[in-house]
Amino acid sequence: MTSSLPFDDPAANAIDGKRPLDQEIFNACFVRAADLGPEAGRTWAVKDTIDIAGLPTQSGCRAFAETPAAEEHATVVQSILTAGGRILGKTTLHELAYGMTGINDWAGTPPNPAFPDLVPGGSSSGSAAAVAAGLVEFGLGTDTGGSVRMPAAHCGLFGLKPTYGRISRKGVAPTESSLDCVGPMAATMEGLITAMAMMDPTFLPEDPTNSTIRLGLPKVEANPVILAAVGRALETAGAETGAVSLPSLEEAFAAGLTIINAENWRAFGDIADSGLLGPDVEARLKKAAATTPEAVAKAEGIRARFTAEVDAALAGVDALALPTLPSFPMTLAQARAGKTDLRASLLIRPFNLSGHPALVLPLSPADGQPVSLQLIGRKGGEAALCALGQRLATTLGL
Repeated sequence: MTSSLPFDDPAANAIDGKRPLDQEIFNACFVRAADLGPEAGRTWAVKDTIDIAGLPTQSGCRAFAETPAAEEHATVVQSILTAGGRILGKTTLHELAYGMTGINDWAGTPPNPAFPDLVPGGSSSGSAAAVAAGLVEFGLGTDTGGSVRMPAAHCGLFGLKPTYGRISRKGVAPTESSLDCVGPMAATMEGLITAMAMMDPTFLPEDPTNSTIRLGLPKVEANPVILAAVGRALETAGAETGAVSLPSLEEAFAAGLTIINAENWRAFGDIADSGLLGPDVEARLKKAAATTPEAVAKAEGIRARFTAEVDAALAGVDALALPTLPSFPMTLAQARAGKTDLRASLLIRPFNLSGHPALVLPLSPADGQPVSLQLIGRKGGEAALCALGQRLATTLGL
């Protein structure tokens, strides 16, 4: 699939009056081009699970190739346009937003501009790659099990999963989800704050304070190199840190998988045997059919328990801090050879289950590979969380 935007005069398509769009990279990131909003507006790429009036929403899936164009903008798209944003089109994704590599042989696999040998991360891969390539200022994605935070981490970006329910999902596929959040990605913390304000008129940015940064550190399993890099960053930032307990973290990861499997089977089970799915998504969706009501009920119990644990851990600190990824991303070659690693979302998926806002910041690479810091805040506390992120970004020179 390729963009419909003509590039006969690349200079005419400059996104900031100076830098023309690169057709090849644009076509690798975007499935359909658009040009909505004022010419001087802040530029956006929108994941193709989010409705834009006049364009079909295909969720990166051949089964929806004949889907008619959406009649209305998703609420979040309308908010961006009302705030003066300029939308350049819809981006590719891991099919059905149900994978973490970003590999999609039907809709297209975008590059990872920051780390070309690595997968761009899923599922909001196209939006992340478009930002990392400098095609747009902001990427709009969705995050059901880390799908904003993971590609942001892979591509060296800032990303935010807001509190569940804060950003309207009207006009977002699938229609029903108890995990999914619409969230932004940007190349800078300042940009991410601007993006969030454009998405949500109720978001009022806060000025960073000079008070001591207090962070709770849950014990997690991760690559020692990554843990050391995160520790050095927090020390450099002068943060006051202390151990906190999240005893159900591993169970919350598994429970998040149970819930997403049950909800995706309800949403997409009717196309599981269509022959129109990529092999990885087809296998995962068919496996999801075995999710029982008893397993879902158990997962909901874990949701309640883990949510309470996160709330308790946040008492007396500004945020929780942990790595975004427990290991370095796989290479494109490994993904193409069939490698899968659902545990790559071990440290991000639990916070979809609990519904807390989660912010990721890119740190300096380690061994030439991306490292990302994740901050977890109080529900509804995106402004305070972003102010903390801005302070850390400034201190660390991010």
